[in-house]
Amino acid sequence: MTLPDGLSRRELLMKIGILLNGIVAAVLAVPIIRYIFSPVAHQRKQGYESWLSLGDLAQFPAGQTRFATYRNPIVNLWDGKTGDIPCWVRNVDGQTFQVFAINCAHLGCPVRWFPQSNLFMCPCHGGAYYQDGSRASGPPERGLFQYHYKIEDGKLFIKAGELPTPGQKSQTALVTLETRRCG
Repeated sequence: MTLPDGLSRRELLMKIGILLNGIVAAVLAVPIIRYIFSPVAHQRKQGYESWLSLGDLAQFPAGQTRFATYRNPIVNLWDGKTGDIPCWVRNVDGQTFQVFAINCAHLGCPVRWFPQSNLFMCPCHGGAYYQDGSRASGPPERGLFQYHYKIEDGKLFIKAGELPTPGQKSQTALVTLETRRCG
């Protein structure tokens, strides 16, 4: 069968097939191209380098560990309450602080502070940490993750754009480690 303009049925179906395959290829290529060029197109947001206030120093009495929250600087409008990140703040001596991520170093379950025993306890697999965040017992292989902190104008600030990870060393952890070795 031949169409009026000299195009056979086979040729017409071949052209339609090529057209449809081209459309499918274009649709599939868009996410692949976005993935390849995403590091170039999406530079780090301003929030990654921000220092966030946890509040006045009076909120954290010397010798005590308190629960605090801050608003994640890298949130979307629809994040709601999930943009509020909890942490534990330990005031060692009135001038030295330790700010711990709430997540267990084993599998990320939220740890709780028990002032009676001076331990952080993980409810998931029984991990325990001393008050300075070092590992006490259980499956975690390391201590709690710590945020970098600074004190300005009577307020405690943490660098919270990036979550603490094993690759990052906290300045206070290094000072504590050196003190333990020397003392």
